[in-house]
Amino acid sequence: MAPMLVRPAGLAGAGGNHKGRDVPEAAAWQRAVRLLCVRLGGVDQVVTVTPALRALKESVQDRTIALLTSSAGAEAARLAAVDEVLVYDAPWLEQSPPRVSSQPDRAGIEALRSRSFDAAVIFADEGQCAWPAAMLCLLADIPLRLAFSHDQPHQLLSDWVADGEPPGAPRHPVRRQLDLVAAVGAQGADDRLYLQTSDAAQTRVQRLLEERRWNPERPWVVIHPGADVPANRYPAEHFARVAHILTANHGWQVVFTGAQPERPLVESIRATMDAPSLTLAGRLSLEEQTALLAIAPLLITSHGSPVHLAAAGATPVVDLHALTGAYHAPWRTPYRALSHHVPCAGCGQRVCPLGHGNCLRMVSPERVALAAVDLLRDVGMGHSATPALAGASDGFRVAPWFRAAAGEALTLLP
Repeated sequence: MAPMLVRPAGLAGAGGNHKGRDVPEAAAWQRAVRLLCVRLGGVDQVVTVTPALRALKESVQDRTIALLTSSAGAEAARLAAVDEVLVYDAPWLEQSPPRVSSQPDRAGIEALRSRSFDAAVIFADEGQCAWPAAMLCLLADIPLRLAFSHDQPHQLLSDWVADGEPPGAPRHPVRRQLDLVAAVGAQGADDRLYLQTSDAAQTRVQRLLEERRWNPERPWVVIHPGADVPANRYPAEHFARVAHILTANHGWQVVFTGAQPERPLVESIRATMDAPSLTLAGRLSLEEQTALLAIAPLLITSHGSPVHLAAAGATPVVDLHALTGAYHAPWRTPYRALSHHVPCAGCGQRVCPLGHGNCLRMVSPERVALAAVDLLRDVGMGHSATPALAGASDGFRVAPWFRAAAGEALTLLP
């Protein structure tokens, strides 16, 4: 059953003047063709909203979708198969650069107004307030505005769904966003994460692997040891031991990945693992990282963005995660989640306040290696040969409604 959609009392909109009653049918939204979706944040936030974007697209014929996101999420947004990507570093987000004037905000509002959107869907995580983004859309004269809200939003939102997690286990962020769009009749046939990669990215990944004498006939694994959140970083010496076990004891090839600043971390692991390995650390764009993970038999990583990139390609994941807060498993892909119970679980801190990080440090490398071997055995991929990279239709899901070519759909709001 879809969440109940509410229209604030006395608000006249595309659907008429609703006297504060529940609106179980979303006829006005079915007439909204030009849609703005707002998902501010980074890679994780953009990737986890892709099933909801697809549901919105597929629910109305000829609907176009523009995605408004932050600079940190722009590269992922270009892979999300939307018609346009708009970039706006909102002043209410911590990572946005300091404002010297309101000019960027006023220019952004005008850029949105000039596109004459019929409706806006504002995505936010549990605990985040959608009202600032709703005000942005109101000032841009977008008539229909939908979001979760804890309190009565009055005229900020034309339609809203009461926020609050259902009883039991915390709702997965992907399910949360699907529930929001379901309130206006958007139901998709496929709720998996989705990212589009180009032939050029796939070809470059193939070439980089071949240059490092990667053997597609041998079993292999991608290890991504870095993590943006310090508390989620599995110790480097443990990663080295995991890589050694898989290489020396099981004959696996290990391919390391990481951002440019993580290259020293990767090299320190390679230097101490006492076995051969390959590295693509600092060599891949986000699109190329996605293309690599889409063909990898398995990913082992500290919890972070690579988990979602792997899930978008249905790649199995061994996910090493700290017990700092609620854990959301990789979406719609086989996984093993590893951590060690500690009395201070649920601290909510980005850096271990006690300095030991035992919720990850106490996870033995032998346990990680065993989880990897067992996971691949369970999904029937243990020692099968991995096919070479092929075209976008072979192993890469391509949305039939993708319209904007890679690199052509990005618009920076002033």
